[in-house]
Amino acid sequence: MTTLPQLPLPEGVQSRSLSLSTGLQMHILEAGRPSAGAPSKPLVLLLHGFPELAYSWRHQLQALAQAGFHVVAPDQRGYGRTTGSDDRYDGDWRASGMLALVNDVLALVQALGHGQVKAVIGHDFGSPVAAWCALTRPDVFQSVVMMSAPFGGPPDAATASQAHEFLLREVQALHQLDPPRLHYQWYYAQPQANTDMWQAPQGVHDFLRAYYHVKSADWPENHPVPLKAWKAEHLAFLPHYYVMPLHATMPQAVAPDMPSAPQIQACRWLSEADLSVYAQEYARRGFQGGLQWYRCSTDPAHFVGLSQFSGQQIRVPSAFIAGAADWGVYQSPGAFEKMQRVCTDMRFCQILPGAGHWVQQEQAQQVNQLLLKFLT
Repeated sequence: MTTLPQLPLPEGVQSRSLSLSTGLQMHILEAGRPSAGAPSKPLVLLLHGFPELAYSWRHQLQALAQAGFHVVAPDQRGYGRTTGSDDRYDGDWRASGMLALVNDVLALVQALGHGQVKAVIGHDFGSPVAAWCALTRPDVFQSVVMMSAPFGGPPDAATASQAHEFLLREVQALHQLDPPRLHYQWYYAQPQANTDMWQAPQGVHDFLRAYYHVKSADWPENHPVPLKAWKAEHLAFLPHYYVMPLHATMPQAVAPDMPSAPQIQACRWLSEADLSVYAQEYARRGFQGGLQWYRCSTDPAHFVGLSQFSGQQIRVPSAFIAGAADWGVYQSPGAFEKMQRVCTDMRFCQILPGAGHWVQQEQAQQVNQLLLKFLT
């Protein structure tokens, strides 16, 4: 850790690592930490998604700390500067299952010296982690905010096996379309995905620039609408960064929409300096640590295992925030509507104009205002 370049952090944000009982040496970004002997402050946790880092919350850490909270954003298992996970494709990928990720968060809370969390806030793949935290341990996680990825609840125990078989059947049916397509989650679960992105012909920096651009409100083709059903013919309406050309890699899928130099210069929410933080971390470590999560999410045994919580709801206060140009809200047909039944105390669902998938970066001020409204 001491040999890695210093992160360009906002004033008042610190970087450190903690040893967790789950075996991780977890790197965190932190703001509002009470000084020794001072009264404790309510803890707020910020959980990133893929391909992101704790750094994705740089705009929220300072704002929430100034409101009186102890705010912590970890590099989660397999990401960034957190070590101790098995990032090999043939390694212990099941250690990145959803309940194991919840255990990592619980271990982080313990290592920070807290017994409860005022709010756990997750974006993208961090959103279901936050949701499962609140569903399984409401005694610890007092409220939850989900961003970009709605939580449709646990699988139904009586039908979980058949439900996963149906999902897989329709994913395979994508291959028979004209032109044939490939669902990105199943691509991410394949052994070549890490190499494809880590050794992208355009380089990691330009690959990430194109990937972040095409999923943002800056890409003019993002006009999401609810999909009728999890059927191949409906999933095919998703753009190529979700349902890819069958024989394309992800770098190939996003390369045609690489922004121009003037577009990059005009991008206020992700400067070249900020993008370089992501690029240097992924160029150093690769993507497999995060891709292990997708292997679990597409695994039938993992899906059926989560059905042990069948019928359970999130009963702590909850909220949902997403961008109006974010297809992620609808990529799992019906999940947005199910979430509002699974969460029995949903305070608001806010869809923000001028934002795509990276909502807390694209519209940081509006997201901060919503989070403070929720927290206070």
